[in-house]
Amino acid sequence: MKKIKISPSILSADFSQLGNEIKRLCSAGADMIHVDVMDGHFVPNLTIGPPVIKALKKSSSIPFDVHLMISPVHKYIESYANAGADIITIHPEATDDINDSIDKIRSLKKKVGVSLNPETKVEIIEKNLNKIDLILIMSVNPGFGGQKFMPEVLSKIKELVEIRNNKKLNFEIEIDGGINFDNAKDAVAAGANILVSGTTIFKSNNGNIKKNIDLLRSV
Repeated sequence: MKKIKISPSILSADFSQLGNEIKRLCSAGADMIHVDVMDGHFVPNLTIGPPVIKALKKSSSIPFDVHLMISPVHKYIESYANAGADIITIHPEATDDINDSIDKIRSLKKKVGVSLNPETKVEIIEKNLNKIDLILIMSVNPGFGGQKFMPEVLSKIKELVEIRNNKKLNFEIEIDGGINFDNAKDAVAAGANILVSGTTIFKSNNGNIKKNIDLLRSV
């Protein structure tokens, strides 16, 4: 079984102290930093852009897991790569040609992630899986933190595990949306090996982020 990795979402961090929050996450044993980028168009919210990511990267000793919820995404890939993204995750619905966008990320020597919304089928990216490093399964509708976990997406994780085994592929499976200490067990049992969590990591146990990261990793 693959090691369970924890990717805390800074969407739930103290935005007035983001640099320090990232240092805290690194010290607490996080495996990567999950950065949600929203444009107010593809999803109904606005967050941060490349200049902020570039500044925050200086505070991090671990990879930046950058989830681009922006459309059209293709023309912005290079900006986020240059800003310090180590993994760039895009949505198939946000690009005119998912294969071209995957190749663009790979050409910039970054890891390729593709995110599937709750209603998006695995088939949409099945033929591209040999070029993808990470599949991000959304267990909420993207756009806002603090939403309730949708257990129906777990079947999609199981489907991806079966495809990966049958085709002898090596992509990782990440899940994001309403992850807590209870449903994390179900996500891991289904086959996810990267857990994105914001509220649970920053708010549970009186904000003891090291304890919360350790608890999530040991589910």
